[in-house]
Amino acid sequence: MREQADLASEIQGNSVADIQKRQAAEAAMGEIRSGMRIGLGTGSTAKHFVDLLGARVAEGFECICVPTSEVTAAQARGLNIPLSDLDALDGLDLTVDGADEIDGQRNLIKGGGGALLREKIVADASARMVVIADGSKVVDQLGAFPLPIEVNMFGLGATRARVNAVIKAHGAEGGLELRQGADGQAFRTDGGHLIFDAFFGRISDAKALSAALLDVPGVVQHGLFIDMCDAAYIARADGVAKLGD
Repeated sequence: MREQADLASEIQGNSVADIQKRQAAEAAMGEIRSGMRIGLGTGSTAKHFVDLLGARVAEGFECICVPTSEVTAAQARGLNIPLSDLDALDGLDLTVDGADEIDGQRNLIKGGGGALLREKIVADASARMVVIADGSKVVDQLGAFPLPIEVNMFGLGATRARVNAVIKAHGAEGGLELRQGADGQAFRTDGGHLIFDAFFGRISDAKALSAALLDVPGVVQHGLFIDMCDAAYIARADGVAKLGD
């Protein structure tokens, strides 16, 4: 009986979270204008935004978009959203993406879906980055969600040792794990890299940690998005709140 009640509670909780993700995505639709060049994020919340944008495109809305993952690209193509890439465009007007964590200064942890490198490249190429999330993603201090660190396959053992030293120096509580895919093999990003997940609990100095990780030669990128998010739409039970401009 207890297991059935727990399952029902979990299903209900997931439904509420999904409704809030949709509400955040709907709020972010107010950011788009006809003719915009838009970066499309990756993940369960960004998926709602892509669905909503696809509906607008079907009504005649004009835009050109750059997806941050192959999964998002496939979704957008299925909705007939016009796609391009950063080599063909002179920057983007707006990127809308989700987050695994967001703090009061709109700093983020991203990369739970494994697309952090492309997400960061696209966000950096955009005049404005907008985050959409449900209220569970808001934290006082980053670090409860494991920090994804994308690494090159070459010299993996040496890179692991260097990254371990960095995260220990910055107070990681739970160590480092190589991410596994659903098939039980090492997870591969769209770019063919691997991901370490670092378990901190709390990250005391995100900027210093960012710099230290990027100093490791085998690190391609990490999931700390610092001073990149211009605004965030956060959906809770009492409505959607906007953080930032």
